[in-house]
Amino acid sequence: MSKISSFLEPIDYAVVIGYLLVLIAFGYYISFVKNKKSEDESIFLAGNTLGWGSIGLNMWGTNVGPSMLIASASVGFTTGIVAGNFAWYAFIFILLLAVVFSPRYLGAKVLTLPEFMGKRFGDSTRNILAWYTLITILISWLSLTLFAGGVLVKQLLDLPMYLSVIMMVILSGFFAAAGGLKAIAYTNVFQMLLLIAVSLLLVVMGINKAGGLEHIYHSTPGSYWNLLLPADDKNYPWVAILLGYPIMGVWFWCTDQSMVQSILGAKNLKQGQLGANFIGWLKILDVPLFILPGIVCFVLFPNLKNPDEAYMTMVTQLFPAGLRGLIIVVLIAALISTIGSALNSLSTVFTMDVYVKNHKPNATNKEIVKTGRLVTLFGSLLAILITLAIDSIKGLNLFDIFQSVLGFIAPPMSVVFLFGVLWNKTTTRAANLVLTLGTIISLGTGVLYLWVFPNQVYEWPHFLLLSFYIFVGLSVLAYIITITDKAGQKDHQTLLRINPAAKPDKQVKILWVLLTLVMVALYVIFNGH
Repeated sequence: MSKISSFLEPIDYAVVIGYLLVLIAFGYYISFVKNKKSEDESIFLAGNTLGWGSIGLNMWGTNVGPSMLIASASVGFTTGIVAGNFAWYAFIFILLLAVVFSPRYLGAKVLTLPEFMGKRFGDSTRNILAWYTLITILISWLSLTLFAGGVLVKQLLDLPMYLSVIMMVILSGFFAAAGGLKAIAYTNVFQMLLLIAVSLLLVVMGINKAGGLEHIYHSTPGSYWNLLLPADDKNYPWVAILLGYPIMGVWFWCTDQSMVQSILGAKNLKQGQLGANFIGWLKILDVPLFILPGIVCFVLFPNLKNPDEAYMTMVTQLFPAGLRGLIIVVLIAALISTIGSALNSLSTVFTMDVYVKNHKPNATNKEIVKTGRLVTLFGSLLAILITLAIDSIKGLNLFDIFQSVLGFIAPPMSVVFLFGVLWNKTTTRAANLVLTLGTIISLGTGVLYLWVFPNQVYEWPHFLLLSFYIFVGLSVLAYIITITDKAGQKDHQTLLRINPAAKPDKQVKILWVLLTLVMVALYVIFNGH
């Protein structure tokens, strides 16, 4: 297969340059000409105006991005639809968010999840969660997105990863300085719809070129169409998925601020529960839209050496000139938006929740701005180093790198939130020790697994099983500390009890039953091949 950049024509580069110039010009207009006042920006959740449609689409838009397209096609090329478990198995944990966590979050009338846990366990837990949030933003939202962006730029321009990553950071800073980041924020909905439309078009064109679905089915190994693979499968044994994904699922869908934020802004509990149900239906589309292109690429281009190039190979081989350039620039622009937003979130959390709250409550606006800029600069440099470390991981494809890193982040948060919400006696000491010691253990295990004693050289359990083992160990720790910490137990019935009037109504129950039946049917259909 020739280099992807060799398939780009002058019109593609013209489209890329034109699109970026339009974004910069629009951003300049939004930032400096229109000059909207920002008094209302602080009440985005207090207004509680989101309906179920907005909630579902916002959550899906946060979950789906260019990095997911590239990674999903990669794993589809190598293993088939088994990675669909990360989309379809998720409905159980989205249901948990709807019926267990959402009533308590909304009942506590909080704006953030650290604020909720602060009400549950006190300021010490809230402070620890602020640092934990910084770590998760830096790794999961910034470094992994930067890594995916580096992979894309590397494919397009044939540059070394370190130059690709530095270029992405500079581009993000440039857009922010020119007002382009605001432009991208205003056009994010359009870009998401375009990405989805492109993936659908890619699937249709790919299926037609490959000779139809039946031919694709017979041209791939039978295992490509199974969601559950044998226990001795080296990539995704069913035991690892069954036990390991729930740890990641609870963290991502029930405790991550970026995902739960839309629920916190719901008009009422019913709209929040319907919105969660809606994203459960939307997640069904992940397999045909994002994983199937990789399977089609396997049929059309079986000699592709790097599976991470599956998505861009399909784009460059099937799309006409001009459209290739448009898709590439949308991917890059969306990546820049995510990177810039992550840097902004990192700066905001540290400046307001760490620097101002704990070190300088009377800081002037000038000092706050200066600190925020320094954090952005330091965060950029740290993210580059983490990204290059991620790039050094060998033996895993792009999708597995994403999931393994997230798998080592998830256990402490999953334990603390499950114990904090489901067991009234859980103490502050237990929560804080799990968050601190648990983070060291979990991330330390990840460093050993991915870098020090890499899995392709040393025999490790599957990374999902490691996530499960860490979760079980931290759960035992939380239980032991709680039952021996008699003085620390407090009554949180008011905070944690669900008001009987707030339980799911008939419409919510019917829709969740229907979604459950559909998901069970999909698991029956996509097994035994």
